[in-house]
Amino acid sequence: MKTLAAATVLAMTLIPAIASAQKVVILTRHAERADSQATMTTMTGAPADPELSDAGKARAQKLATMLVDAGITAMFTTEFIRTKNTAAPLAARLNLTPDVVTAAQTAAMIDKIKTHANETVFVVGHSNTVPAIIKALGGPDVTIGDAEYDNLFIYVPATKTLTRIRY
Repeated sequence: MKTLAAATVLAMTLIPAIASAQKVVILTRHAERADSQATMTTMTGAPADPELSDAGKARAQKLATMLVDAGITAMFTTEFIRTKNTAAPLAARLNLTPDVVTAAQTAAMIDKIKTHANETVFVVGHSNTVPAIIKALGGPDVTIGDAEYDNLFIYVPATKTLTRIRY
């Protein structure tokens, strides 16, 4: 299964790039949170910024194994610990430093993605930001459920092709 997923990602990354020099955007929601309530807040009323759970850490490692050979040259996360920690194992293996873009600034994220023309970029976002980014790049409407952490989206903007893989 891991080999099939890696081969799919690699093929979708390399074949379109060779054919028409188009970029690929790989997106995922952060892995499982250490808290169980997505609406938790701190004592000041600010949204909580939890670490990843053990299951989330394992998922982040699995993601790194799946994508290490995908040709990723740029990475983006939001300012939250859970997105940074989801990207961290892959970033370490690729020797990349993820660019942090505030979750509320989807337009800024799109602009940054577009500065990496002809590259494969990786984005770790949230259940609301990943669908918004795909849509802003010209892709179809997608939804990610509150309890879904296993979606990997591979989007080719030039052909508007979106593949969703569960991992």
